[in-house]
This record gives sequence, C-alpha cells and structure tokens, in this order.
Amino acid sequence: MVRTRLMGPLSWGWVKWPSVMGTGVLYLLLLSTCLGQDTEECKLSRSGPPATIVAIDEESPNGTLLVENMQINGVAEGPDRTISLSLRDNRDYWVILDPSKQALYLNSTGRLLDRDPPSYIQSIVVQVQCTNELIGTVILHEVRIVVRDRNDNAPRFQQPRYYVAVSELTPVGTTIFSGFWGNNGAADIDDGPNGQIEYTIQYNPKDPTANRTFDIPLTLFGSMVLRERLNYEEITRYLVIIQANDRAPYPSERRTATTTLTVDVLDGDDLGPMFLPCTLVGNTRDCSPITYKANVLELTEPNKVNPLNVTPPIQAVDQDRNIQPPSERPGILYSILIGKPQTYAEYFSLNRTTAELLLLRPIDRELYRRFDLVIKAEQNNGHPLPAFANLQIEVLDENNQAPYFLETSYHGYVSEASPVGTTIATSGSLSAPLAIVALDNDVEETKDPQLQFSLDSYSNVFSVSATGIRRYITLLQPLDRETQDFYTFTLLASDGVQQSFPVTVTITVLDANDNTPTFANVSYNVNLFTDMMPGETVLQLSAVDSDAGPNGQVTYRILAGAQEHFIIGNSTGIISVAPGVDLAVGRSYALTVEAMDNGPAPQRRSSITTVYIEVLPPNNQSPPRFPLQQYNLEISEAMRTGATLLNLQAVDRERDTITYKIHSGDPHGHFALKENSGTLVLDKPLDRESLDYYTLVVTASDGQPDGTSTAMVNIMVMDVNDNDPLFISSLTVNLTVTEEQDNAFVGQVKATDPDLGSSGQVHYRLVNHQKLFSINATGAIRTTVPLDREVKGHYFLIVEAWDGSVDPRRSRLTLSVTVLDVDDNIPVFTQQTYNVNLPENSPKDSVILQLKAIDADLDSNLTYRIRSEGLDPEITRLFRVDPGTGELSVLKVLDYEALKDSEPTYMFTVEALDREGTMPPGLASVTVTIIDMNDFPPVFSQSAYRGMVAPNAVKGTIVTTVTANDSDPAGTPAGLVRYKVDQDAYPYSASIFDVDEHTGHVVTRVNLNEEPNLKFNLVVVAYDDGEPLKENTTLVEITVLQPSVIPVFTQEEYRFAPVSEEADVGTPVGVIVAAAVNQTIVYSIIEGNEGGVFALNETTGVISTAKPLDYEANSSYVLRVEANSMRVVSSNLRVPSKTNTAKVMIDIQDENDHPPVFTTSLYIGGVAEDAKTFTSVLQVQALDQDTGNYSSMIYRLIIPPQPGKDTKKSKDGFVIEPYSGVVKTAIMYRNMRRSYFKFEVVATDNYGQGHSTKAEIVVSVVNQLDMQVVVSNVPPTYVEKNKNKLLSILERYVQDQIPGAKVVVETIGPNRHGDGMEQEDYTKSDLMIYAIDPLTNRAVSRQELYKFLDGKLLDINKEFQPFLPPGGRILEIRTPDVVTSVKKAMQTVGYTEGALLALAVIIIICCVPAILIVIITYRQFKERQAECAKTARIQMALPTGKPGGGTANNLYEELGDNAIQTRSNHSGGGNGGSLDEIDRQRLISDFADRAIAAHRQCVANGGVLNKLPKSESNITFLSDENPLTIKNPIYHEDGTLSSPETLGRSQRRRDLLGNFSPSRKGLREAWLRLSSSGGDVGFGGYSGSDSGWGSGGGHSWTLPSRLHRRDMYDAVRRQVVMDPVQWELELLKAEFKESKDAGLDSGFDRGLDSDLMGSPSLEPKLTVKEQARQFEQQALQEMRQRQNRDSRGSLSPDFLLSIFPESPQHLKQTPTHTIPFVLTRDGPPSIIVTQSDGGTPPPSHKPTPPVLRRFGGNLTANPSGDDRLQVHLEIIPDPPSTPPPPPPPMTPPPPPPPASSPPSPTSPPPQHPASPPPLPPPSPHSNQTKKQAPPPPPPPPPPPPPPLPPPSSPSLLRPSTFVLPSLSEVPALRPVSLRPPPPPLPVEPEPQRRELKGILKNIQNIADIEKSVANMFSQIDRKQIPLKKVMKGRASIDSLDSLDLDLLAAEGGGGGEAGSGGGEGGEGGREGTGGGEDPPPPPPPQIRPNTNMNSIVEELEKRFPSQSTML
Repeated sequence: MVRTRLMGPLSWGWVKWPSVMGTGVLYLLLLSTCLGQDTEECKLSRSGPPATIVAIDEESPNGTLLVENMQINGVAEGPDRTISLSLRDNRDYWVILDPSKQALYLNSTGRLLDRDPPSYIQSIVVQVQCTNELIGTVILHEVRIVVRDRNDNAPRFQQPRYYVAVSELTPVGTTIFSGFWGNNGAADIDDGPNGQIEYTIQYNPKDPTANRTFDIPLTLFGSMVLRERLNYEEITRYLVIIQANDRAPYPSERRTATTTLTVDVLDGDDLGPMFLPCTLVGNTRDCSPITYKANVLELTEPNKVNPLNVTPPIQAVDQDRNIQPPSERPGILYSILIGKPQTYAEYFSLNRTTAELLLLRPIDRELYRRFDLVIKAEQNNGHPLPAFANLQIEVLDENNQAPYFLETSYHGYVSEASPVGTTIATSGSLSAPLAIVALDNDVEETKDPQLQFSLDSYSNVFSVSATGIRRYITLLQPLDRETQDFYTFTLLASDGVQQSFPVTVTITVLDANDNTPTFANVSYNVNLFTDMMPGETVLQLSAVDSDAGPNGQVTYRILAGAQEHFIIGNSTGIISVAPGVDLAVGRSYALTVEAMDNGPAPQRRSSITTVYIEVLPPNNQSPPRFPLQQYNLEISEAMRTGATLLNLQAVDRERDTITYKIHSGDPHGHFALKENSGTLVLDKPLDRESLDYYTLVVTASDGQPDGTSTAMVNIMVMDVNDNDPLFISSLTVNLTVTEEQDNAFVGQVKATDPDLGSSGQVHYRLVNHQKLFSINATGAIRTTVPLDREVKGHYFLIVEAWDGSVDPRRSRLTLSVTVLDVDDNIPVFTQQTYNVNLPENSPKDSVILQLKAIDADLDSNLTYRIRSEGLDPEITRLFRVDPGTGELSVLKVLDYEALKDSEPTYMFTVEALDREGTMPPGLASVTVTIIDMNDFPPVFSQSAYRGMVAPNAVKGTIVTTVTANDSDPAGTPAGLVRYKVDQDAYPYSASIFDVDEHTGHVVTRVNLNEEPNLKFNLVVVAYDDGEPLKENTTLVEITVLQPSVIPVFTQEEYRFAPVSEEADVGTPVGVIVAAAVNQTIVYSIIEGNEGGVFALNETTGVISTAKPLDYEANSSYVLRVEANSMRVVSSNLRVPSKTNTAKVMIDIQDENDHPPVFTTSLYIGGVAEDAKTFTSVLQVQALDQDTGNYSSMIYRLIIPPQPGKDTKKSKDGFVIEPYSGVVKTAIMYRNMRRSYFKFEVVATDNYGQGHSTKAEIVVSVVNQLDMQVVVSNVPPTYVEKNKNKLLSILERYVQDQIPGAKVVVETIGPNRHGDGMEQEDYTKSDLMIYAIDPLTNRAVSRQELYKFLDGKLLDINKEFQPFLPPGGRILEIRTPDVVTSVKKAMQTVGYTEGALLALAVIIIICCVPAILIVIITYRQFKERQAECAKTARIQMALPTGKPGGGTANNLYEELGDNAIQTRSNHSGGGNGGSLDEIDRQRLISDFADRAIAAHRQCVANGGVLNKLPKSESNITFLSDENPLTIKNPIYHEDGTLSSPETLGRSQRRRDLLGNFSPSRKGLREAWLRLSSSGGDVGFGGYSGSDSGWGSGGGHSWTLPSRLHRRDMYDAVRRQVVMDPVQWELELLKAEFKESKDAGLDSGFDRGLDSDLMGSPSLEPKLTVKEQARQFEQQALQEMRQRQNRDSRGSLSPDFLLSIFPESPQHLKQTPTHTIPFVLTRDGPPSIIVTQSDGGTPPPSHKPTPPVLRRFGGNLTANPSGDDRLQVHLEIIPDPPSTPPPPPPPMTPPPPPPPASSPPSPTSPPPQHPASPPPLPPPSPHSNQTKKQAPPPPPPPPPPPPPPLPPPSSPSLLRPSTFVLPSLSEVPALRPVSLRPPPPPLPVEPEPQRRELKGILKNIQNIADIEKSVANMFSQIDRKQIPLKKVMKGRASIDSLDSLDLDLLAAEGGGGGEAGSGGGEGGEGGREGTGGGEDPPPPPPPQIRPNTNMNSIVEELEKRFPSQSTML
C-alpha cells in the first residue's frame, strides 16, 4: 500500500486487483485448511461400526462405568474446547455423560436396573450428541447398552398347594399328576436358563416315604409318576414336597422354590374279608388264626338251642372299609368249607348272611364228641381272596359221673424259706412240682374237667390252682419248720353236681438254715489249777441250733485268746488243755469261741461267746468233775418206769468216794439218781402234755469242803398219740343260716388234742350233707350252695374230728342248722326301657308315662321313684314319679329353643323298691325326647342396612351383609335361616342387586355402570323351613360413590422380596400404596392372614411380620389387601372394587436352621473277602427339614488310623461318594475274615458348608462260610425288585433271635443246581445273604443263620406272598456252593485215597533228607571239582616234563603233603641240595597258588578265621588207616559252647580233653614216636640221663588243617573231620593265651625260650636262602621216594594221640628250669601245618594215606650228654596284600657246620649263622634302630641238597626229647622291613640258572615269595577288623594267623630287615644280629594305614597272573 501510494493515482488500478486477488487466494487457502481441520471434529477416532454396543448386568450399582471413552475427536472441556457433548433420547435418564472423559455411567439412584418384569429393561439406547464448536455441525453417536440377565429371581409356584387323589390300585409307572404343565406350575421371570424350570421331589421329614413312592422322571415337564405300589391300608395320604429350581449354569447359583403336593390314596377293593376279632401278628397287618368255639349238649333238640351260642360271635368284615361310594362296598357271605367228621353237614349249617350256627338234629355223644369245621367268608362280588377260620363244636355229656383222683394220697415237700406263691414239690430235691390230677368221666381225659377243689383244713396256708387237668398246690403264707414241720389235710374235687372221694395230702416242711446256733450264756468263767494235765476237760460249751440236719449240726472253734494253750472239740464243744502245755499261776485267758452250723457255705450262721479262764495254784482237794458240763436226752412219755436214762460218771483226782444227787429241776420226782453209781433212771411215768422239758442239775461230791461239782442234764419228753380230739363243750350246737347265701357262715366247731406234732393236729370233716355244707381246717362251717328255705328249712350235721397220726383217734359232734327266710326277690318292671316324646310347651303336671313293677315275694309293698345316683339335678326339676301309682309327669312347660342341647333328650332311671324288704330295687330306663315346634321367626340384627358401591363395580361385588337369627334350635328346619330379595318392593334394585341365600351377602348381579351419588333401596327377606314357615324383612340402602373417593392401588399384585424365616418379629416385608383424591386411606388385610402371621399398618401400608416364620410350616403367603377411605371406614362399611383391592405375594426364604439327621445312628454292613476295590458296601442317608441347597448333603468318612501302622503310608479301607452317601471299598480284604472296621460318617448340609452330624458305621469282613442261600421259585428279577421288603422280613426273623442284627444281601442270581452247581435255572433264584451281630460286629455263624430262618420258613413264606407272584415261595435254605463243594471233596476221600495220600506224605518225608544229602554231596563234589580245576590250571601253567616227579593223588596231597619243608636242626649241618628246575618251578607255583587260595578262603572282612566247630559233638582225627572219633572238647551237652582258646586252661583242659591235652611242662617232656616200615624215629622226653637220637631214617606226615568255624550253635550235631596236628596247635594257642592272661609271660616265655630252645649256640642260624634251599632239597627227596617205594605208611590214632602224654608230675615242675639239649646229626623234620580251603569238604573216599617222610642220618649223642631234638612248626602263610619287595640277589649259603661242634652261646661260629639269643624285652629305641638299619646284604645261594640217609634200624632208635617250640617261634607275619638284618654272609657266585617262564619271570626264588607273603600278612594283621557277621555257615578256614598277634609281637620282639623270611618271628629277632652280637631289641611294629584288600590281591595277581583265580 505504501508502494501504491508512492506511485500515484495513475497506477492504482493496476496495482489494486493483483493484490486483492493474491490476498484472496491466500485467504481461501487458509480457510480451506481450517475447514478441513474442523470437519474432523466430532468424528470417532476408532474404526469399526458407528454404534457403540456395551453389555451390563442387571441390578448393577449406581455409577457403573458403561463406556470408558467414546473416542470422539475434539476437546469438550477447557479453553481449547472444540466440541460440546450431550445426551439425547436418554429415556428415564439411565445414562450420565462425563464430557471431559467422554465416559458414560449408569444412573440408578433410588431404583434398580431390572431386566425382568415388570420393568422389562432389556436394553438402553442413547444418542451422544457432539456439536462442533468451530463450524457448528452436529453428529449423533448411538450407544446401545444391552442389559444382561442375572439369576435374581427364584421360581414361584402359581398355587400354594396342589392336590390329587389316586386309587391304591393304580399301576406302578402311571402318571398321576400333571398339574405343573402350562401356567399352573412354577414360573421364573428370569431369562434363558435362569428362567427355565425343572422339578424334583425332595425328602419330606414329615412323610419319609413320599420321595421313594413317587418320581418325576421328566424334570422339565414336572409330571409325577407312581414309583411304588400304593396301599391304602398302610398310608392314606402322602405329602410330597416338590422343588422347582431354575437351570442356572452353576448349581450353586440356582434358585429354588418348593410346594407341597397332597396325594390322597383312595381305598380300592384289593383285600378280602377278615374274621373278627383280629389279633395282629407282630408288626404286620395279618391276623392271627382265630378259632370259634361252641358247645351243644348231647341229644338236645335243635329248637331248644338254635341258634347256637358261639364264642366269640362269628363275624367278618371287608378289609377295604372305605370304598367310595358306600353303595359299591361288597357284602359278606359265610359258608362251611370243610369239616371233621365228614357228616358235619347233617348236624350243622351256617347262615349265609348272618353267620348264625344252627343245629339240624340231636347228636349222640357216643358217636361224635367234637366237630372241627373250617368256615369261609367271601365277598359277594367274586373277590378272589376269602378268609378262613376254625370252628370247634364240643358235644357235652350229661353230668352223671362223679370226679375222681388218680392217687389215693399225695405227699409234697416245701422249704420253710420258700416265698409266698411257691409251688409244692413232689420230692425233697424240690425239682418237680407236685401235680394233683382229678378226672371226670363226663369230660374227655385230654380236656380240663373244670373241677372245683376244696381243702378241709389249712386253706389259709395252701391253695390249689383253679384250672387245668393238672392242679398244683401253692403256698399262701410263709412257713416255719420249727413251729410245724408237716401239714396234713384232705382234698375234694367237685364238678358242681358230683363230688369226689377225699384224698389225703401230706406236705413236709423242709428245713432251711434260718436259725443261728445260740450259746446258753454270753460268757463263761472257769478257774483252773496249774496241776491240770494236758487233755483234761476245762469246759464243755453247748450251742443250740433249732434247724435240722446239717443246718442244726454245730461246729466249734476257738477264734482268739487260746495262745495255743487250749483246744476245743469241733463237734463236742469240749475245751481242754492242749498237749504239752504247763499252766502258770496267775495267767488268765479270754477265749473267743465260735459256734457255726454246717449249712451250705453261703448260708452258714454262727455266734460267739467268751470263756474267761483264770489259772490258780494247785488244789489237792479238787472236787470231782463230770466229763461233760451238759447232757441232753430225749425220752418218750410212754417210757416205762425204772428205765435207765443216763450214766453220769464224775472223776475225782484224789480218787475219793463220789456221791451223786439231783440238786434241782425235778419238782415232781419223776427221775432218780443213784447215789453211788450216778445212774439216772425214770422213777415216775411222764406226761408230755403236763411237762415236756426238764432241766436237772446234778451234783457229784467227794465229801470234802468245796468238793462238789455240778452238771446239767436237759431232758426232752417226746410225745405219743395218747389223747382223742375233744370238742369244746361251750360251743353252741344249734345253728342258723340265711337262705340264698352262697358260702354263708353257718357256725364253727373246735376240738383240741394235747398231743404234739401231727398227733395233736385236729382235722374236721362232715359226715353228711357234704354237697350243701363244708367245713375247713379251722372248724368253720359254710354253705357250699345257696339254700332255699322254701325247699328245706332244717338240717342235722354230723362233724367228725381226728388227729393226724398214722393211726388217728376220732370223735364226733351233731349240729342243728335252721334256714332263715329272707326277702330274696326284687321287683321287676314290665319293661326294661321306656321311650316317650314330649312336645315343647306341654302343660305343667301332664302325665306322660305309666310305670308298673311286680315283686314275687309275698306281702311286698312297692314304691316308685327316680333313681338319684348319678342323676342330673335338672331331671328332678322337670319330671316326677308318683310313689304309689308310678305315673311320670312333667313339672313345667318346656321351651325347645331355651334348651342348651341341639337335640334335647333326657335319660334317667326309675326304680321300684320293696319298702319292708332288703332286696335291691328293680330298675328301668326312661328316655324323654323334647320335640321342637316352630315358634320363632328369623330376626335381623339391624332394622336397616347401608352399603356403598363403586359406580363400576363388577358382578359379584359384595356390597354389605345382612344377618338374621332364629331362636329355634340350630340345625333344625325351624332354625335354618335363608335369605332372598323381595322382587316386588323395588323391582329395579332387585334387578341390580341380589342376596346370597345362605350367607346374606348383598352382591351386584351385573357389572354396574351407574352415576355417582345414586341410592338404591332393597328389601331382603329372611325365612326358615319350620312348620309353619316364618319370615322377616329388612331394608338395605345402597349408595353409589364418587370414583375419586375410592382408593386405587398402584399395583394389582405386590410381590416382595423373600423374607427370611429367621427374621425377627416386626421385620418390614414391603409397602403397599394406594391413592385417592383428598381422602385419608386406611389399609386392611381381608384374606390370607388366618394365623395372624403378618401385620399391616393401616395408615402407612407397611406389611411386617407379627409372628415368627417357619419355612417348613408355610413357604409362601397370599394376602388380599384393601384400601378404603376414612369416610367409608368410619361408617363401618366397605367398598370393594377392582381398584381398591390387591393381592400381596410373600415368599418365605428358607434358612439353614435344621441340622441333618441320619436315618439311623449306626449303619451295619458287610464286605466279602474277595470284594473288588470300589465295591458298594452300604448307603447312608441324612435328611434335612430344610430345602434347596440347605438339604443337599455332602458326606465324608472319619476313619481312625490302625494301631501300629504309619498313618502317612496307611491307606483307608473305605471311601464314600460325597453326594450319594454310598460307602465303597478302597482296599482288598483277603484273609481278613472275622475282622471288622469301625468308623464315622459325617453329613454336612448346604453342599458341605452348613450344619454337620455324625453316625457310626461298622463293616464286617465275611466270606461264603458265613452265608446262606435262600432258594425261591421266582425269577431273580422279582427278588431284585422287592429286595428291600424281602430283606426286611428276613431281618425281622433274625432279630427275633439276635436283637439289632443286620441282614445283608451278597448276591441275587439264578438258581444253581446239578453236580458241581454249574447249571443255572433262571426260573428260580438264589438270594445269598448273611447276618451281622451288632454286639460282636461280626457275622452270625452260618449254622445259626440257618436255624433262625429254616425253622420259620412257613411264616416267612406267608409274609413273602404280597411281594412275590402267585405261587412264589421259598423252597429251601442251603449253604453256598463253595462250602458244599469243599464238604463233598472232603467226603469223597476214601480209605484208599487216604492211604495213598499218607504214603505220598511218607515218601516225601523220606525223600527230603535224601535230597539234602544229594545236594550237599553235589556241592562238595563241585567244590572239589573246582579245586582240582584250579590245581590243573596251575599245573598247565608250569613247563611240561617233570622227571622223577610224582603227581599228587588228590588235592590234599597237592596242597598239603607235597608241600613239606624239611630242615636239619643239628649243629653239623646237612648236605645242601638243589631241586631240578622243573620241580623247583612247580614247587614255587604250588606255593603261590596255595598262598592266593589261603588268602581268599581264610580272610573275610580283614579277619582270619580259625575257630573250632562249636556245634559238633564229636571230632574225627584222620590217620593212615583207622579214623579216631572222640568228643569235641569245646562242645557241651547243656548247650554252652567253648573254644580251644577258652578251654586252654590247664585244669579245665584236662577235664575236657583227658590225656590228649598237653600241658605246658608236658610239652617239654613229651615223647614223639614215628614208626614206619623202614624204622622208627623216636623223640623222647627228658629222662634224666644222657641219651641221644637213634640212627635211622624217619618219616613224618601232615594233613591240611580243616578247622571249621561254626557260628550256628543250634545246628544239628555231627562229627567233624579235623587234623590232629591242627588240634594240637589250637591247644597251644589256648595255652599261650592263658599264660598271658595269668601273668605268666615271664616264666612261660623264659621256659620256652631258654629251656626248650636251648642256648643260642645250639640253634642253627639259616638265612632265607638256606631255608628255601632246604625246602627244595626236602621236596626233591620226597618226590624221589614216592617213585621208588610204597608210599603207604602206618600212623595210627593211638600213636598220634600218645605223642604228648601228660602226667601229674609234669605239672609240678617249675616253668623256668632248663633242660639240656642232646643234638644229633640228623634231626626230625619240621612239621608243616598247611592251610587249605575251608569250603573243601573231606574226601568221600578213604583219605589217601599220608606220604611217609624218611629222615636220613644217624642220631648221634651230644658231647654234653643231653639228647635234644627241636621240632619246628612252620606255617605256610597266605600271600601278601602288598607287592613284595624286589628279590635280592641270590648267594649260596655257607656250608653247614659239623654236628659234633655246636656253636658257643657267646660267639657264633663263622661258618654258619648263630642261633638267636633269648628275646629281650622291647626297647623304646627300637624305632631308631630300625630306621638306621642298613639294607640287607644279598642272601647266599641255597646249599646243595644233602644226601638221603640210609634207613635206620629199630635197634638204633631210642627215646629222645621232643620239644615243641614256643608260640613265639611260630612265624610272626611281619613286613620284611621290620625284621632284623641278617649277619653278613660270604658272597658266592650264583650258578647258571635256566630262564624262568610265566610267573617265575618275576620271582627268583622261594625266599622272595616268602618275604612278599609275610609282608602282605603283616599289613593285613595291622588293619585286621574283627568279624561281625558270618558270611557262610559252611565256610570255615582256620589258620594260626588268628593267634593273639599282640602276644606274638610281644614274644617275637623286633626283627631285622634281613631276618629269616621263612622262620618264626622270634627267630628272626635272634637272627637280626650278625656274629652273635645282640642288637637292641626293636620296638613292636607300628600299625600303618594300608590299602584295602582288593588292591593287595590285585597286586599279587599281577605278579602271579597264571595262578589267579576268581575271587
């Protein structure tokens, strides 16, 4: 613009348009850009459909997020707002918009989002309106909210109750109810599955059988079918609880509702008649068989007795008593079906309809005595089930025979202790009752003659049973034998007309121990003198027991106080001085004496007394004493005078004259006592009746002062029958009795008899008129029948009295009896019943009835009156009887309506009385009925009625109600009020309104459509049906209201949320609301609240609970409520209309308020042993009164752990299905029969979340041995179908025997029959059952179960009939197939089979030992074969060709006899010799092989085994020819075991081994004799003189040691083969160990080292080379000898065992003395004890004779004169476990010294090594010595073998000393490094040797092997571990390696490194120094760790590969 201005006006046009155009273009560009941006606002930023669809659950809470973000472009809030958001179409404002977040929320404040009716909110659609604030455009976004259904509504039944009636004859499977189909069932307003209904039947605790009787198979339709047959006679009504539940996907979320279906069972004609009376059988509905009885007198005319009287009356009724209608009920027809005798139809008939029994003709009893008939009752409609009963007709005889007793007398017994009611017994044992039989010929003998028994006396003590052929006498009162010991009376029998002859009955009373022995005094005082002699009587006690027999026998004893000074006679009661007792002056005693009877132990009685005894000084003038202090006599009163009764003899110590007198007790002088003799005699006759007991006090006097003593004599006078019964004269004899009195008292007589017992018992009887009068035991006379004065008025009776003795005495008395007349007839009315009808309002005093009575007595004066007893006082006010005329009149006018009763009837009794008589009045019954007359019209309660009605009221609306009352009686036609409208009064009103005829409700006849405020008048008539008809009228005024005045409910039907049954009283249920214009509304409940359960607030409309709720009582309520305005209510009116009434539905919500209840507290079941896992055992069931889930159970088991088992590893025996309650097995139960399991089951309702309860379960394990098979003739399907009912019947019969028993079904299947029970018959069935006893929890035995059922088979079949098809029954009860087959198999084994079986058993028993022998022999053979194979392999590994060599005959020779080392121990040395190379190689190979074998066999766990066989009783020593068997010294017969080690003691060894066991000193002096064909070499003991070795050759032999170790101490004793040499070595071991334990080391060692071995100069010292060379030379000589001579030798056991004789003098020598040695030129060879395989048994053939070794050279004497011979025991050791050191260079040994010059003890000769010095004690510096010891020089080469000496003759042999070395001389197996170095030897050039092959490449000489072996064993010994377990019982290898190594080490001392490899340890120690110098004693070797045995063996086998064998 600036520029334009500068250009001027001319340029304005050109400049202006381009600028404007550019600016416009720019603006348009900017505008288009902005418009483009603004058009994106309000659009959705997301892709997809434009509408937003979300889902939400109904009833979601307020504020629920619907849409989180609408995703609309733009900003709706803030300063940069570009859009504005709002909602459109938001109906009911369900959605809230948050513009800032573009979020939508649910708005449900004060309401619920309900998808269900009546809201029906299934979806909500709103529009989100977006306005573009930039450009003003509007975009609508649709949001669709889908409301998802929730299961928030429970199903609701349309009716509170349902009803159906079903006939009991309806077949099973019939649909009986379909009332839930359509709209009549339950409805659920939820959607989908939540609204689908299914129906099920729930358990009803009030009707437990309903759920199993009915079923709903199709749950969606709800049709109920019949599941079990109905029976009206058992159950007439079922209350079936039907549950409706929705089908929500999750069962826990499903909602339920229940209703009750009432099923009434209608009676059907399914049962036949039954006879009455019916006595049910047990708990069944079956009647017990009934028998009707009738009697007919013989020859009686029918017209006199028809119809016959039958007891009870014959009557039958139909069991179906409620068949509807009654007109269809059938009638009953009677008939006689069958009878005996067959001619019964000629005499009797039965009325078809009335069942009257008629007699057709007279019956002769001689022909027929009884008729047994079967009568039948059946329905007249042809029903097939008749009823039957028995009818017994007795033909009675004329009474023309008198009764009679079968016995003439009876004798009975009864104990006096018997209680009242005890039956008299027939014997003294009281075991059987006394039966009295009286018969009547008029009655059959098998029938009760029905006699009457009477007793003439003692009727108050005894009675006779009233009925039965056999009568029994019982006790009426207690008895006392001491008072009366027997009773006698007479018995009469009468049939009412005839009387029997009397019989005598005697009843003896048996004694019972009911009396206690009683002393005369409580205490006694006695003075004694010290000079009383033992045995003298102190006092005699007497206790009296009134009982008889043992009960009265008294036994005495002193309980305390006697101090052993007095004794008492058990039966006499005499207390005397005990023998040997001297009484001391001043002593006093108080004796407690007991008197006890001898009755039965539990019933014994006793009493005590005290005897005080005082000891006085001696009295020389003591009075005479009677032997007894008391004498008892029984004499008869009939005894003659002068008879001697008793001899009383007193004893006087001074022997003075004794005078006897009766001091007192005989006042009448009946007795006399002779003065000098003491004889008591009868002086006068006795009369017991005057005095029956005397107590005489007699004295005995010696004439001195105080010289009198007394005694008591008790005399009992026994009675005799010497008196007649005498009647009392004061009694009257003129008696009277009133007529017509039965058992009337006439009078009483009494007679007395002074005699005692039965002689004094008086009995009475009537001589005449016995049928009219009777007399009892007391003399009372009574009438037996009523007397009639008009027949006879006077009687004379004769009464006789007699006593009860055997010969009774009698007397008679005559009585006069007069019969008095009485008024004995009562007045009798002409009618017994009077009925009269009295109309109401009858005049006063009207006569309504005339009464008339007659009295048969003369001069009777009758009076009539109303009986006052029990009379209503009202009667006397209404009626009156004239006393004289008997006229009945009414006293006042009666008004029927004023009477209280609906049917006024008056009943009373009138009587006619004789005024002067005593008879009761005659009675008659009068009934007066008041008849109503219609005298009252109906009367309305109001004169006018008002009503209000809505203008639009529908037809039938009740406007008001009129009420009229009639004073006439209710229920009568005159009192029945009915209503009607008077049509003529107001015709229009009558056309609109009507009145109900019966209720008086004024209702609308049509739907009204009237104007408001109109009024209608209606006349209502009330009338009755009386005669004449009477009526009354009233006016009803009806007003039509304004519509606005009538309230209107907001809903026609209110349905509130369910109310919990646990809700408190006053809990609000809901609110009803009605509205009206300007009206105050009053609410009321008009229907449905009968129980007052709910309360309605009349102003607020709040319905609340008024009473506690119970879902189980009522699950829902339907109330009808009404709302009226206050104006209407205040007028006491109602205006029912469509709008002001509503229905309120209130459902009760069930709560879990009832715990489950098990059907029983104990469930009993069984399981078979062979039951598979998860087999069903039983089913438990718990019931809950609650419904729905609250009644749904979950079951679980509580099984306690079994004792003694790990609970973590143990498995429960049972499991349970949690929902069904079926208990199943979880394990197998084999071999568990007779055991049981006891555990608990817990039921928890609400699917395990609610209440719980427990029950106990017992499951018993059974098998078919406990079962029985019930075989029936019906198919198994029938049995399976009715299994539970059949089982209950069987169970009931078992429970009759075992209460609570449980019967369990095992299987139901077809009947098995035929051989082996293999065939099946499906027309029959087998029901296998067993029973469990709840007391033992185990199965009832099969036999008992059979007894329980088989004996009741008929009864069981009868009860089974309703459940089985026609003809179905049980055939038998049998045992199961398995049991039967086992029994048959056992029975089929006959004698032959049994014999064969026994033979087979014997053969097997005999073959077992043979088989064992073969096995053992075969094993030994295989072991020997293995040894031979091993030897063969070793030989094959050696070079071939052995010139001059002999082959070993067996393995013993190979490993033992061919491996003999021979040494020359004389000073002269011997000729050295070398073996041929081949023989030498063979010897070396043999040695290595045996070393390896010894190591493997003898070492186990690092220990060497050398124990003796402790379980063998004998040991066999092998010799050349005859084996010697001796007792095993370590075996004991008592079972204890020993060993040579423990038996090595000197004393015990001699006892066990005899002379075969050498002692320590005997070893030094023993003789060794070796004999052979060539000569004998004798080794003699020291004899005290110079002697030497005899010349000649000697032979020695050895066997391998076979010392078997046995740890099985209880093994069978058998002989054991044992090497005698090994045995001696074992004894040596024991001896040395003994010496060590006893502390004799010094003496013993010194004795053996010094004395036995001699000085060091006497012992030749050989190096290892020399010893090996000697070994080779000796072996070569032996092989050559075996080729040139017979190898058989003779070395007997006696010779072997006599080598070491032992004598007592040997034991006395000191162990330290020295015996000089006598050295010869050629000594005997060393004895080699080899170790062989312990597993190698002795050879089965005779052992190969040992090879005799010949020892050459003559035995020359020693210059010292001592003959000495040193025998070395060498042990070939096992191979070492460590590699041996490299072999030193071989150097030849020096030549042996001559025999004549033994080396000096101090300086050893240079030509040969010196003997070792005695072993010094160990030094602590030995370790340093060993460390500083130089390496050993090379050993010299072996010397050449010496020449064989010639055979020595027997003459050259003489005894010489043989000394075994000390055990320290035995090789101590130590490493070479621990041995002392040998002395330096001259080095000689080694001769040319042949190249060695195989194993010999690495071994240069035998010394190297020996060193390696010794080194190995030293390592083993250091690491040796004691054995803990025997590897094999048979493997035993013994060697000397098991000796006490510590002892060996102590004895062997140290050793140089170059010590003797083959020599002993001690020897090596002595060889450790050269030139005779004694080196310091080396310390014992240190035990160093070494490698294990395997490595050692492997190393050894590497060095000797060709000899390796399998470990």
